[in-house]
Amino acid sequence: MALDLDFVRSQFPAFSSPVLSSHAFFENAGGSYPCRQVVDRLTRFYTDRKVQPYAPYPGAQAGGAEMDEARDRLAAMMGVAREEVSFGPSTSANTYVLAQAVRQWLCGTDGAVMVTNQDHEANSGVWRRLADEGIEVREWRVDPGTGSLGPGGLSALLQDGKVRLVCFPHCSNVIAEINDVASISAICRAAGARTVVDGVSYAPHGFPDVPALGCDVYLFSAYKTFGPHQGIMVLREAFGFELPGQAHFFNQGTLYKRHTPAGPDHAQIAACAGMADYVDALAARHGITGNAAARNRGVHDLMRAQEVAAIQPLLDYLGGRNDLRLIGPRDAALRAPTVAVELAGPAEPMSEELGRRGIACWAGDFYAVRPLEALGIDRDKGVLRMSAVHYTSAEDVARLIAALDAVL
Repeated sequence: MALDLDFVRSQFPAFSSPVLSSHAFFENAGGSYPCRQVVDRLTRFYTDRKVQPYAPYPGAQAGGAEMDEARDRLAAMMGVAREEVSFGPSTSANTYVLAQAVRQWLCGTDGAVMVTNQDHEANSGVWRRLADEGIEVREWRVDPGTGSLGPGGLSALLQDGKVRLVCFPHCSNVIAEINDVASISAICRAAGARTVVDGVSYAPHGFPDVPALGCDVYLFSAYKTFGPHQGIMVLREAFGFELPGQAHFFNQGTLYKRHTPAGPDHAQIAACAGMADYVDALAARHGITGNAAARNRGVHDLMRAQEVAAIQPLLDYLGGRNDLRLIGPRDAALRAPTVAVELAGPAEPMSEELGRRGIACWAGDFYAVRPLEALGIDRDKGVLRMSAVHYTSAEDVARLIAALDAVL
């Protein structure tokens, strides 16, 4: 079954916007377009429910109910308990708070934390700073030629049994190779280590089935998954209560409040239910049935199939050139459709030229300073990044290739 792309694009107001629709959009890794369902819910909340939620009058009751709905439905999609879904202002903020809990958890022990140099800085820097508290931090390093994380490096670092937490990405925001989270989590669990997965660069390509992944924490960003600007953290119950709470003492008995030190944005939480509305709309359109988790898995597979088919011609084109370096796998099935290339000179002028030719993309280091350094790429030069999602059409990709061919 193929994804009905006309239906998909009809769900996103941006494609009919006179401002946005002039360009083929390849900056999805920086933030995807919001779906209509999210926009409608956010508008309704600000119009009819923008009061303190849960109070005993209609607008407050409706607002609280919609916030609860968002948590319930996202949890059901991802196969976790509602209490295991926390909202915060961003994934960076959520990771920072989590790191403070881990700092208290490990201080005074001989436990170590492992990070990678494939990560975005949000899932690297906060963990590395734990070394300032005397906590040992180990680094699982990528292959400097391919950017891949080899399983041999992981096993060697886990060998002495001191590692208590392993933090790694589902995929990098520049290398884009999809890591085998389930396998890595199983290896870590067997060695007595918990796992924190940065899913920001993967979740836009299909919401996770968290039990299948086997990790203890999964973090991603709603604004990159067709929603509002929120960070979403799935924190499994056993680990969440093992960690010292970071919120008001009287809220620490409720898991989704336990590691949320400030009140999150009510309207944006409520609007996140629109992400579940969108998944359900795609499932209904394509005849996918079952419970919320089954519908989500079916939609995930449709999204991925569309992305693989759309982006492979771009990988083939770039891989055939000798005037640039394509970062990450050449097989679209092995990677997210986030495609970064190293050019002979600075990448920013190329993104500007492509913008003049109707292509929306960007250049820079994208806070992926460590993986770029590991690959021998000067962060000041940066990379040109072209990122797609399931609503990217074959025509968009052909337009991108034609623009690249004209300017390279």
